[in-house]
Amino acid sequence: MIRLLTLLWLAALPIDVVHAEDSTILVVGDSLSAAYGMAAEKSWVSLLQNRLRVQGYDYHVVNASIAGDTTQGGRYRMKRSLERFGPSIVIIELGGNDGLRGLPLDVTRSNLVNMVEACQETGAIVVLAGIRIPPNYGQAYVENFHAIYGQLADQYELLLIPFILENIALDPELMLADGIHPNSAGQEVLLNNVWPVLLPALRVVP
Repeated sequence: MIRLLTLLWLAALPIDVVHAEDSTILVVGDSLSAAYGMAAEKSWVSLLQNRLRVQGYDYHVVNASIAGDTTQGGRYRMKRSLERFGPSIVIIELGGNDGLRGLPLDVTRSNLVNMVEACQETGAIVVLAGIRIPPNYGQAYVENFHAIYGQLADQYELLLIPFILENIALDPELMLADGIHPNSAGQEVLLNNVWPVLLPALRVVP
């Protein structure tokens, strides 16, 4: 069923979003990147596209994020997304739903490894977005879950965003009523968490 939904999702994407290999940033994420609860143009991914353009970076941003997705879903669709969009940079923002569901840590790690290796096999630079989760399943689980991101960043020499919701998660003025997702005001802060980590991977237009 996951494979079928993935193929249907890919088939529904407009053909004109496919760009040259050296000019695409692919964002593979969950609801934190999928404009949950707001218009798409207010999401941090859309704001990233605007900032790139204003600052003279010749990149097209493809948002391949799906609300509710897990690392397993990302793993299933990563290879096809890489083949279709040929990105030079991939931002992986997944794992939060794994943690909220208490999925086994070795499964989450394995799925992230699979995605990272698939990206690196194409020559793409990987930016990995770390996430922290509430202590629903105990402190050990929470700490070991978050540690996965740093461990993979070290092992695979990835660009790491330690906590993508830094300065957002505990500020009710930047969060939706559900206390999980940033509101439109929080999207700019979220982009500011991504930007300094992404910046070294960008090439400046001559």
